[in-house]
Amino acid sequence: MNRNSVIKTPVPGDRLEWRQASAASAQERLAYLNEASRRIGTTLDLGETSRELMDVAVPRFADTSAIMVQDRLVIDGEFPSRPVDGTALVRRVAIGVAEADPTEWVEAFPINEVTVYSAQLPQAQCMSTGHPIMYPELDEHTAELIGASLDRDVVVKLLVGGSFIAVPLKARGRVLGCAIFSRNPGGSPFEEEDVAVAEELAARTAVCIDNARLYARERRTALTLQSSLLPADLHQPLGMEIASRYLPASDLMGVGGDWFDVIPLPGCRAALVVGDVMGHGTRAAATMGQLRTAARTLASLDLPPDEVLFRLNRMSQDLDPTQIATAVYATYDPVTRTCALARAGHVPPVLIHPDGRTEIIELPSGLPLGIGNDPLETVEMVLPSGGILAFYTDGLVESRARDIDLGIMALRRLLSTPDQDLEEMCDVTINSQRPGHERDDIALLLARVHELAPDEIASCSLPADPRFVSHARRFVRATLAEWGLGAVRDTTELVVSELVTNALKHGWPPIELRLLRGRGRTLVCEVADGSPTVPALRTPTSEDDTGRGLQLIKRLTYRWGTRPTPLGKIVWVEQRLP
Repeated sequence: MNRNSVIKTPVPGDRLEWRQASAASAQERLAYLNEASRRIGTTLDLGETSRELMDVAVPRFADTSAIMVQDRLVIDGEFPSRPVDGTALVRRVAIGVAEADPTEWVEAFPINEVTVYSAQLPQAQCMSTGHPIMYPELDEHTAELIGASLDRDVVVKLLVGGSFIAVPLKARGRVLGCAIFSRNPGGSPFEEEDVAVAEELAARTAVCIDNARLYARERRTALTLQSSLLPADLHQPLGMEIASRYLPASDLMGVGGDWFDVIPLPGCRAALVVGDVMGHGTRAAATMGQLRTAARTLASLDLPPDEVLFRLNRMSQDLDPTQIATAVYATYDPVTRTCALARAGHVPPVLIHPDGRTEIIELPSGLPLGIGNDPLETVEMVLPSGGILAFYTDGLVESRARDIDLGIMALRRLLSTPDQDLEEMCDVTINSQRPGHERDDIALLLARVHELAPDEIASCSLPADPRFVSHARRFVRATLAEWGLGAVRDTTELVVSELVTNALKHGWPPIELRLLRGRGRTLVCEVADGSPTVPALRTPTSEDDTGRGLQLIKRLTYRWGTRPTPLGKIVWVEQRLP
């Protein structure tokens, strides 16, 4: 380390004046450092914090300044392993120049340039030892070391004869990189007191940069967790068009627990769910993933919406009583366009009619998930063809500057334009309702319903007479021929014959056969009857004459099941189309 400091010893007559000058200089440095501490670290952004140091240091302390940070800290937020050869891979994240035209400096030392510092460079020695290095005046040899990647003429012009300090950026016992300060030739060279000032500036900046690194890593972890738990591709149900958006908050710890899902149900029906876990960060995202998984599991039981939310409430209390969430859950039947909805403390969904008129769907609000054990209530309604259901979270309609009721009114105005494309509606709604930096994330799910086309559904009523089993088979042959599904005709005839026979033998009128051509290459056959008795799968013995129908259906189809209806039950089977 080359200090070369010369201390003048005052004579007795100059002693008072010298002490006064020293005290004034110390007070000035203290005031400067106090100001720097207020101006550095106002955000949790690494680049912005680095630029704040440049604004503080240049031109008041140095003519030029730069911050070099270990590259892996910028990319991954992790400390790299220490190289055996003493080299360092660093990235220049900020540079400050006092000159009126800084072009030459910026071109020589561009921002975001990744540089390998060899072990003999002063900057690398500063980082490896953790101690500052000062050169009151740079000679050609040292200047060439510092500007090793530059042309010699550029080195001589910019560095030789100037004064130079390299200070390590140390935080929590680790070296993040280094801060570099220089003064132009002919100016006042750096002194010992300046090294102390540079160390104070670097210490403040290093802590703020490390905080930004930790925050960025936490946010990246939560975003990765949440994106992995949210559906990558939403199921597109029969008779429904779906569009969705998720937008994380842009403020501190902005990743939250908002989620949405579209879950296929038997009979080409679908469940739509939107929820919001209170809080932010990795914990909220993890809780969201648990609730979403539980909702899909409960949906597979084909329970009504109020029962699904009630069980979610019980589960959330068992998992973590301190975590609270809201949710709205709906099931939709494309055949009847019937929608059943329930909510647990969530903002109410909005229905947009085909003519653009909007209305809030009045549902009993209920308590949020994780609070109490009060029963919830399901509301059923028939949706108009061409109507749109809008599910969302409170981050879309509530902010610090706007009441939630005003936000819902603004949302209704945005959605009131008829015949809009759903994707465009999502974009317009998000951009209009989220103009600035908000503290809550947003989930938006839009679902437009429409009548089923003739090549998507076919049904016929059957009298309670065994002779009409052959009529059911003819209906299946004709429908599948019209739909171009002759490859599954024989299997479907056999399956429908068994289902209709069981309904005629064990069920009550009315009996109805329905074929649904679902999206995703599936064919659903449903037979409804008036009996609530559910068929049971059993293993017949060699002496039994009956009991093999369901075994045959199980072997020939992808899956089968039953579900209750107000008039009785429906037995359904699903086949995968070739």
